[in-house]
Amino acid sequence: MKLYYMPGACSLADHIVLEWVGASYEAKRMDYVDTKSADYLAINPGGMVPLLEHGDLRLTENAAILGYLADLHPQAGLFGDGSPRSRAEVSRWLAFLNSDVHGAFKPIFSPCRFIDDRSLVDVLGDTARVHLRSLFQRLDDQLEGRDWLTGTRSVADPYLFVVLRWAAAKGVDMEGLHSLARFKAHMDADKGTQAALLAEEGLQG
Repeated sequence: MKLYYMPGACSLADHIVLEWVGASYEAKRMDYVDTKSADYLAINPGGMVPLLEHGDLRLTENAAILGYLADLHPQAGLFGDGSPRSRAEVSRWLAFLNSDVHGAFKPIFSPCRFIDDRSLVDVLGDTARVHLRSLFQRLDDQLEGRDWLTGTRSVADPYLFVVLRWAAAKGVDMEGLHSLARFKAHMDADKGTQAALLAEEGLQG
């Protein structure tokens, strides 16, 4: 099994899950130039990370990879307790993180995809941060009284950890979101998280 990743990107979530399940894998570090190379585009036309290779399977899209890893290792219980309701809860929050929260960072990461007038970049970024604050408030409410997003550890949790790191790096207002702060500290102390961060060029929590 081989994971193509960029340090600190959403592929970090897959990296953490690979550590959690104890899988045997190779991690291939990429940069932007690598992802646009002819060799990489031949196996991943989207030209992004993550990409997971497993035998003859080449799987893209973070939510799909996380679900696949959970299904390969059911003993880890990373997609709920096996009941349809529990699986749906994990799927709901994974989808929220993948679509709503991750997507809301795009005007900050790549403002020129959204506007031609560069004088509006700061306005666009500030608007995105306000929206992100509202999304993180929902996540903070969900975590109240819980150690994990759905009550037990799941594939949604490392994705939440990734976007919390982005929020800190991009100046999103997280004041007063105490449940998220507690969750972030919990993930920072997790051995699987630490192993993945160390592998990604010595990143720290």
